[in-house]
Amino acid sequence: QMRLVESGGGLVQAGDSLVLSCAASGRTSTSYVMGWFRQAPGKEREFVSRISRSGSNTHYADFVMGRFIVSRDNAGKTVSLQMNRLKPEDTAMYYCAAANTLTMHADEYTYWGQGTQVTVSS
Repeated sequence: QMRLVESGGGLVQAGDSLVLSCAASGRTSTSYVMGWFRQAPGKEREFVSRISRSGSNTHYADFVMGRFIVSRDNAGKTVSLQMNRLKPEDTAMYYCAAANTLTMHADEYTYWGQGTQVTVSS
């Protein structure tokens, strides 16, 4: 089993930045591709970003391209999501997840955290 715990969410104004962190424990997190997803009220969960095991390969949803940066510290077993130039439409619960393959599909992620809320006011 792997346990994922997100932190760093909060209430910010449009244009501000936030850094989300995901701490992994249990199974070796370096064995997994790590992803970030988000879900706004009344909407389906959507892919935000993912990073390969080594950290050398990253992928982003179009709506965060150029604003968000995903990274991982395998020694510290953490994955981070630097979110810049936040918009009100970025308001959502953000989840980190672990998968065995490089994928953007939520159903291919095996382990999930409980989420951290990000609220962006206009």
